[in-house]
Amino acid sequence: MELKKLQTLVIDALEDVKAHDINVFDTVHLTSLFDRIVIASGTSNRQTKALAASVRDKVKAAGGQVLSMEGEDTGEWVLVDLGDIIVHIMQPAIRAYYRLEEIWGDKEVKLGAAKRTTKKDDNEEAPKRVVSRHLAASQTSVDDIAAPKKPASRKPSVKTGAEKAPAKKRAAKPPVGKTIKVAVSKSAASAKKAPAKRAPRAKVAS
Repeated sequence: MELKKLQTLVIDALEDVKAHDINVFDTVHLTSLFDRIVIASGTSNRQTKALAASVRDKVKAAGGQVLSMEGEDTGEWVLVDLGDIIVHIMQPAIRAYYRLEEIWGDKEVKLGAAKRTTKKDDNEEAPKRVVSRHLAASQTSVDDIAAPKKPASRKPSVKTGAEKAPAKKRAAKPPVGKTIKVAVSKSAASAKKAPAKRAPRAKVAS
């Protein structure tokens, strides 16, 4: 069985029975006997046994091989040998005493990476598609062309008296009609006819 798939099965089996403080360590650079060590805690003898049984059953159901199991009698420390992976299920006091993390914990594998498999599970959601900025901008423009937005309806603006532009005054047209001549008064006419009086010339002495 592929190593990553086996890791996923082991961690899922431990999480199903509520294991505490699950840690996965890469041991390829330390030994050639196995590639991974998984350490988990159980709060009681009953839980540690149930955790070991869950790992065994899930691996066998997936077609994997369980080489051996040790410590089921006491339940304080149960070891499950899966060949490439060794699973240590321990009670907190035993785990704190032996400190396997200090021996094998040189290179820890994060649980997210440990559960990642080459094939997607049925329940796993498809990864979100990453779109570049330029593609997103072009997609937005295409969507706008395909479904143009309706222009927002504008309310008619009400203008106050001060805002209204003053109406232009029309030029007064001359009245159309007959011209009437007004008669000149007699005093004005006599004033026009009477010659203007000249001042007498002064006599020059010879």
